[in-house]
Amino acid sequence: MMSSAPPPEPPAGAGDDDMESLPLAAASDYASVASTFDPLLSSASNYASVASPRSPPAHAAYTLSPTSSSSFVDPPSYADATGAGAGSSSPRSASSPSSASPRSARAAASEYALLAVSDPETEAEPAATSLVPGSAPTYVSYLVTSVRRGDPAQRRHAVRRRFRDFVTLADRLAEAFRGYFVPPRPDKNTVESQVMQKDEFVAQRRAALERYLWRLAEHPAIGPSDELRVFLQAEGKMPLPGSTDVASRMLDGAARLPRQLIAGEEAVAAPQDVVQPAKGGRDLLRIFKELKQSVVTDWGGVKPPLVEEDREFLAKKEKLHEWEQQLTGASQQAEALVKAQQDMGETMGALGLAFVRLTKLETEEAMYDSQMIRAADSRRVATAAVKASRACRDLNAQTVKYLDTLHEHLSIMLSVHTAFSDRASALLTVQTLMSDLASLQSRIEKLEAASSKIFGGDRARIRKVEELRETIRATEDAKFCALREYERIKENNRSELQRQDRERKEDILVMLKGFVTSQAAYAEKIVGGWETVAEETSGYSRGTNNMPSYMD
Repeated sequence: MMSSAPPPEPPAGAGDDDMESLPLAAASDYASVASTFDPLLSSASNYASVASPRSPPAHAAYTLSPTSSSSFVDPPSYADATGAGAGSSSPRSASSPSSASPRSARAAASEYALLAVSDPETEAEPAATSLVPGSAPTYVSYLVTSVRRGDPAQRRHAVRRRFRDFVTLADRLAEAFRGYFVPPRPDKNTVESQVMQKDEFVAQRRAALERYLWRLAEHPAIGPSDELRVFLQAEGKMPLPGSTDVASRMLDGAARLPRQLIAGEEAVAAPQDVVQPAKGGRDLLRIFKELKQSVVTDWGGVKPPLVEEDREFLAKKEKLHEWEQQLTGASQQAEALVKAQQDMGETMGALGLAFVRLTKLETEEAMYDSQMIRAADSRRVATAAVKASRACRDLNAQTVKYLDTLHEHLSIMLSVHTAFSDRASALLTVQTLMSDLASLQSRIEKLEAASSKIFGGDRARIRKVEELRETIRATEDAKFCALREYERIKENNRSELQRQDRERKEDILVMLKGFVTSQAAYAEKIVGGWETVAEETSGYSRGTNNMPSYMD
C-alpha cells in the first residue's frame, strides 16, 4: 500500500530525470495524497478496510486509472463521478459505515447490516437455441449478499439475481406500496450497453443496483417488507408475476371486451381489482370508463362527484414543483463548478509541467551560479503548481461527494411524481365508480317509471331493475374498496411528505457544511503552498538596488 505522505519537494540540486518525473506521479500516489490535503478524510482508510472485498473503497469518488495516457490523472465526467462510474461504490457498501451523515444514520437504522451486489457472471438463457454455435442469448447475473441486523446468528444470505429480477422487484413494490416514495430502480440503458465496453457497463450497473438496494432498505416501510426479504433471501430464480408483459395484458383485455359489452360479463370491477390502477390490469372496459370520466372532468367542465379537497396537500405539491425547478438549476450549476475545478486542476498541472521543462533547460545550459539559483526557484514553482493541481483534483472529488446530494434529491422527485400519480389514479377510480352508481340509479328510475304505466307491471323491466340493483350492490362494494384505497394512499402521501421534508433539511445542511469546509481546507492548503514559494523567491520582489549579490 502506498504511503499517504505527499512526494517530497526536490532539493535544489536534484537530477533532471527526477524533476522530469515529478508531475508524472502514478495514480495510486495521486490517490494517497488526498489524505494529506484533506483533513476530512482522516478516517477514510478505516472505513475502506471494512468495505466489501469486491467493491472499491467507499471513500473513493471515482476510479483512478494508472494506464491513463495523460501525463496527469484525468478525473471522469461529472455524471460518472456522481455514481455512474465503473469504480463508484455505494457509501453504504460496508457493514458498519463510519460516516456520521444522516444517510449513514438511516442505513444504520435499517433492517440490514450488509447489502452487497458483486461477482457478475455471464450465463446462457435457460431454453436458448441458436443455429450458430456460441451465439446463444446470454445475460449477466449478480451475487446479492445480505445480513439482517436483527439476526442473532448474523447469517449471510447469498442469492443470484439478474437485472430482470430487479425489474420484477420494482413492479411488486410499485403495486404493494402505492402512495409511497418508492426509490426508482436503475434504468435498463440498452443504448449504453451497446456503446460502452461490457466490463465497464457491468461494473456501472453493479454499483447502481447496490445503491438501489440500500435505498430500498433505508425506506421505513419498504425496508422490513416481505417483498424485499424474499428478493434477498429466496433461493433459486425469482418467479415472474403472471402476465407481466403489457402486450399480453392488452390482448387478454381485448378478448374480454366483447363479452363485457354484449353479455355483461364482469361489467363491474372486482373489489380486489379496483385497488390497482386500471392501466395495470386487463380490464379494457374499466380503462375506457375512467378515460371517459377524465375527459368529462377535464374538458367537459363537469364537476366530479368527489374532488381533491386537501388544500395543504395541494400547496405542498405546488411547492415541490418549484423546489424541483430550483433543484434542477442548482444541479446544473454544480456540474459546471465541477467542470471548472477539473479544468483548473488540469491547467495548473500543465503549468507545473511547463516549469519542469523550463527548469531542465535552465539546468542543462547553466554556466553561472545565478542560473542554477533561478533553476531552483523555477523548480519550487513547478512543485507548488503540481501540488496545487493535485489539491484541485482532490477538492473536485470532495465537491462531487457533497453536491451529489442535489442529484440524489432530484432523482427522488421521480418517486414523488409516481406517488402523486397513484393518488390521482385512485381518485379517478372512485369518481368513475360514483358516476356509474349515479348512472345505474338513473336507469332504474326510468325503468320503474316506464313499468308503472303498464297495468300489473312489465316483468321484463322489473327483471332488468333487479339486475341493475345487483350491479349497484357490486359497484357499491367496489366503490367502498376504492375509497378506502384512496384514503390509504392519501395517508401514505402525508407521511412520506413529512419524511422527505425532514430528510431534505438534514441532507442539505450536511451538504452545505461539508462543501464549505472542504473548499476552505483545500483553499488554505493551496494558498499555504504558494505563500511558501513567495517567501522562498522573495528576492525577485525587491527593488534593483536591494537585489541579492548573486543577482548582480
